[in-house]
Formats: sequence, C-alpha cells, structure tokens
Amino acid sequence: MENAIQNEPVRQIILRERLENLALRLMAGTVGVLPRNAARAVGAGIGAVAWTLLGRLRGVGLRNLELAFPEKSEAERTAILRGVYRSLGWQIGEFCKMSGYTAEQASKFIRYDGLEHYLAAREKGRGVLVLTGHMGAWELSSFYHSLMGYPMSLVIRRLDNPLVDTFVNRIRCLHGNRVIHKDDFARGLLTSMHRGETVGILMDTNMTPPQGVFVPYFGMEACTASGMARVALHSGAAVLPGFLVWEAAEQRYVLHFGEELALIRTGDTARDIVANTALFTATIEAYVRRYPEQWLWVHRRWKTRPEGEERLY
Repeated sequence: MENAIQNEPVRQIILRERLENLALRLMAGTVGVLPRNAARAVGAGIGAVAWTLLGRLRGVGLRNLELAFPEKSEAERTAILRGVYRSLGWQIGEFCKMSGYTAEQASKFIRYDGLEHYLAAREKGRGVLVLTGHMGAWELSSFYHSLMGYPMSLVIRRLDNPLVDTFVNRIRCLHGNRVIHKDDFARGLLTSMHRGETVGILMDTNMTPPQGVFVPYFGMEACTASGMARVALHSGAAVLPGFLVWEAAEQRYVLHFGEELALIRTGDTARDIVANTALFTATIEAYVRRYPEQWLWVHRRWKTRPEGEERLY
C-alpha cells in the first residue's frame, strides 16, 4: 500500500474534507457491524433515498437509457434505473462489510465462473489485463479475487478528498491489491505487464481526445479510453473480461471471467488501437445488455461528441 500512495501530492486538508471522511468512517463502522443482509438492506435504502433526492443523476440515467434502448417503454427504462440504484445500494452495504470478510465467508455468496480462463491467461507470463466496468459490485470484485489468493492492480482515478481516497484504498488493498492512479497510467501499466502481473481496468467512462477515441457503444459514437489497447498491443498481455454481477436466480454474486480476447493486429498501429478499443467496448456492451439494471447509467457516457455533433445532455 505504501508504494501505491507514496507519490501522492501533499496539500493542506480542509475542514469539509475532514467532515466527509468522518461521516464516511462513521457510516462504514455502523453498517459494517450489521449482519450482511441487514447491511445490504440499509444500502438499498440509501439507494432509494438517492433515487428520490438526486434528480439530476436520475435524469441522466433516464436519458442514457432512452439513447441505448429506444425500443423500451418509459416504464421499462424506469424499472431498469431503479434496479441500478438498488445495485449501488447493495454495493455500499458490501463495501462497509468487506474488510471483515474471510475467503470462507465470501465464498458462500460469491462464486467464480470461468476462473480457468483467468488462470490460463496468467500462465502465459506476459501479464493479464482484466477488462471491466462499473457494473454489479465492481469494488467487491477485485477484493474477492485478492481474498482468494489472486491479488491484482487497479487503475483508478484519485478521489477528490484525499482522506477518503486513503481510507477506500486501504480497504481495497487489504489482501495484496495495489492501485495505479490514472496520472501514472502508462508507466504503471507497462511495469505491471513486464512483471507478468494482473491489472483491472474500468474502461466504460467518457473520455476526451487524445486519451480517448470514438468507437460505437449502443449504436452511438462514445469517446473511450484507448490506453488498454495500446498497452495490450505493445506488451502482448492477455486481455479478458471480468465482471462480478448479481445473479438473481442464485441469490449470490458470480465473478464471470470470459475467454481471452483475440486482439486485432493488421500492422497499422493507429487503426489497430481503434479496432481493439471498439472490440473491448463491444464486449462491455454485451454484458450491459445482459445485466442492464447493474450498470452505472447515471454517468454521462456520451458527453464528449465527435466534432460537429450536437450535445446529448
């Protein structure tokens, strides 16, 4: 953990940040002592309150669902978005509890599907890039994987509040995980691949050029981070999807690892970067279509538009 934060800039902490950190610790401590089902219920309640109070985010979510699923009725899209808030609430409950989870405990409500794909990719020794996104219980995903003996690095954006950032990262890294901040993305990622390590990358958020390239997402051009494609093509690392989603039929989470993706290599580096970014984005879209009520629709995914196109929000 020390390696993950030693280069963070030092600045004076303001009162608001101290209060935010205190509130978070109090909530985590209070919810964390509850039985797991009660903690998830509290989290779902927080999600329901957020649905009511955060009208702007609700509006963004409904707009995104209108763009992605024009064939669905307003009632269907609303039901999907309510499910998103419940899923986020459940994740709050899990996050408050997860520092106390043991492998035996967690395995009662989480199972692997396709772990053999991950192990085969790791055996190649050239590093593994786990393609993932803000779906299901993404915080619990890497935590569970480390708990089961497979620590990994996580590419994340620094939280605005450095006290909260340190608190959250401490929990993320309890069982050997490391964080790679986006401002050290390229160097940290290439170093990890050189060592044959595993890195998880959430690449389903809006970007801006030149870090992002435009590729289709639900039929619309979405500015998408191209760094994973660049590193994969350069390093020869294996790329495979990994998502921890709630399976209602089983009443538990399943950590799905898909088969390694076959990278597109034509010899034209610029085109290959775009083509593979499109491949990765299409893979994410397939999971979102399968579990629409578990993806973060409240993010303005199509905020950056190609030149000359009108704004969508």
